[in-house]
Amino acid sequence: MSGNQNQNTNCGGLEHFNRRNLLKLAGLSGLSWLTPLATALARDAQRQSAAPAKSLIVLWLEGAPSQLETFDPHPDTEIAAGSLAIKTKADGIILGEGLQQTAQQMDSISLVRAITSQEGDHQRAIYNAKTGYRPDPTIKHPAIGSIICHQLNTSADSALDIPRHISILPSQNAARGGYLGDQFDAFRVNDPVNPVPDIKSRVSDLRTSRRLESLNFMDRRFRAARGNNRTVAESLGNHNLDAALKMMSSQQLDAFDVSKVPMAERLAFGDTAFGRSCLAALRLIETGVRCVEVTLGGWDTHANNHELQAGRIDILDPAFATLISELKRRGRLETTMVVCGGEFGRTPFLNPLGGRDHWPHGFSIALAGGGIGGGRVIGETNPAPAKGEKQPKKLLKNSRPIEDIHATILSQMGVDFEKELDTPIGRPLKVCEGTPIKGLF
Repeated sequence: MSGNQNQNTNCGGLEHFNRRNLLKLAGLSGLSWLTPLATALARDAQRQSAAPAKSLIVLWLEGAPSQLETFDPHPDTEIAAGSLAIKTKADGIILGEGLQQTAQQMDSISLVRAITSQEGDHQRAIYNAKTGYRPDPTIKHPAIGSIICHQLNTSADSALDIPRHISILPSQNAARGGYLGDQFDAFRVNDPVNPVPDIKSRVSDLRTSRRLESLNFMDRRFRAARGNNRTVAESLGNHNLDAALKMMSSQQLDAFDVSKVPMAERLAFGDTAFGRSCLAALRLIETGVRCVEVTLGGWDTHANNHELQAGRIDILDPAFATLISELKRRGRLETTMVVCGGEFGRTPFLNPLGGRDHWPHGFSIALAGGGIGGGRVIGETNPAPAKGEKQPKKLLKNSRPIEDIHATILSQMGVDFEKELDTPIGRPLKVCEGTPIKGLF
């Protein structure tokens, strides 16, 4: 199998308890110690059942799109540098001129226009945007999709034969499980016009069976020799192999393959790898996948900003807009959250090469579905420098740190974002350090 083979479709141990029975047990004499645990599990179950969002699609714009050419244009100002804007279906909201199709879906999309980050380097900012934490040499934090899969596990999740966390067109920065373990890494696949590679055995069924028998024999011998070592014993097992074999024979693999989708439906997303990947993300969510990340790179425009941003926008616009419209048409937008953005924004001035440089001081992220109200704008950026200020990085209104995007997503997915998890180094860490943006709900 290609990609990450360690995806485990059965995540989270305590979630399998019957919470009602556990509460009953807690009331029995001598078992009062169970009460806090039972109460916490019941609270988690109630939160999850009430959450509007059941799935997450992240349109990851790696390299940092310019907010001034996409979600936060300031036409006819110095910082626009000639960039234009268009009206949208949401009264009073404008977008960059290349987002014509997305503009027609703005009644279902909301914007957070004054996101801030303390990281201006790509690698550090990507880590921060994907995990909600700044890089720390002592620990690796999990991406938000990994957190969701770790914290949420229902009978529907357990019935899934394919990974619950998937990254399509991944860069080297695909979502990782961090301290939760590599079983929570996103399973990585490329352009879905092609079948998932290495999913078919390269030898006959008989030879495959014999190889598995030999592997089981070696595993039993290893267990017999080292099974008294607790650390080794806990690491034993063929969970990854079992999951891989289950996936290889599953009809759910068809969700990856868009080659048989009618051409008109495929072209609506755009005849690009990114467009096809957004279509695959929709199909995967319908199959039961929890989290799908789709990457569109190429936004790092230190030179020729306007031309290069326009080329990326041409790819993004039909894919993003059609994803939203199809989720609505299929009755899935209310239960599927879509998040679109990158690691930071770009400077409100052009450099000598006609490019925009890194700008973490006020950028934009778009959100839709999963209980997010459409046609809303949270935050405002300054359209002009203050007197004596070369760059307008002050006077943000209602700005939000990138961590608040995480808290918003997690709260809508029914995850306790303030919960503390034990890490391998014995240090408890909150799932998230942000606060939900209530104006979006």
